[in-house]
Amino acid sequence: MATLASLRLALVQMKVGSDKAANVSRAVARVGEAARAGAQIVSLPECFNSPYGTQFFGEYSESIPSGPSCQALAKAAKDNQIYLIGGSIPECDDSKLYNTSTVWCPEGNLLAKHRKIHLFDIDVPGKIKFTESDALSPGEKATTFKTPWCEVGLGICYDIRFAELAQIYRDRGCKLLVYPGAFNMTTGPAHWELLARARAVDNQVFVAIPSPARDPEAGYIAWGHSSVVSPWGEVISKADTGDEIIYADIDLEEVTRVRSMIPISVQRRSDLYSIVDKQNGESSKERLNTTYKLESNKVAETFNVSELGAKTVFCRCWQSKKFPLCDGSHAKHNKSCGDNLGPLIITK
Repeated sequence: MATLASLRLALVQMKVGSDKAANVSRAVARVGEAARAGAQIVSLPECFNSPYGTQFFGEYSESIPSGPSCQALAKAAKDNQIYLIGGSIPECDDSKLYNTSTVWCPEGNLLAKHRKIHLFDIDVPGKIKFTESDALSPGEKATTFKTPWCEVGLGICYDIRFAELAQIYRDRGCKLLVYPGAFNMTTGPAHWELLARARAVDNQVFVAIPSPARDPEAGYIAWGHSSVVSPWGEVISKADTGDEIIYADIDLEEVTRVRSMIPISVQRRSDLYSIVDKQNGESSKERLNTTYKLESNKVAETFNVSELGAKTVFCRCWQSKKFPLCDGSHAKHNKSCGDNLGPLIITK
């Protein structure tokens, strides 16, 4: 797939009411409006089909991809020939509820699904207390997806507070991160834009944060202010609080320019610290020896047989603290993973 240098991104900031069908219909209409304005990737906000609250998640939940909201998103993506990030909806699956974002390609196919990894459980005395875990289960997967322009990393609301997730997305090659969210009137003014700018500057990527519009009559009032931030940390497009669509014409070459001016990717001290992507080839189930990083030039150990003792035991499970020599840790490793891997024994 050829990579293009620029794209138009649209964030739909919409009011969400108690009528699910009306919410979905409104979202589809705004997606069409954004596409007609030239948007190639469009994102809806968190919980676009449901009021935000633990008491609503079960009632408004549906299966993915067969539920009515997903079917409407699939059709909207295909009809408008766009990549559509469906904000998030309450998902029901095997008696559990999740806060889930879906991504649809221009053919109307489900491209990716992200279940909110970090649940919004906070208590700010005298201001707000919210416990998503009362109703929701957490997701177990970091999510990226390919577009003709770049790899895109996806999170939902509270996920943006965890810098490590964004760093994993950067290391997977993402140049755009999208976090549909619904920050509130306490954390919104303090942290909404700050976190978006931090993730953009930390990782030298574009960051988009679509929010629902503010509804003073709602039980949970969203802060609004959907925004797009550049790799330099500049807010290049920002909504107020009402029902509106914002656009950002993104030049992906800016990622390259910023990274060349401030080359933190080559200055990072991976010999002292690292972020481990446990889904991307560095978990104990996939890559056993994480002492040697994937970017390391060291691919072989060389030994002179004459220098070995009468009996030398080499580690094959790569769990030994004495690696490449065996310290017996394969027994513990085998018990934990069900493997049956012993050491390599050289006898002269």
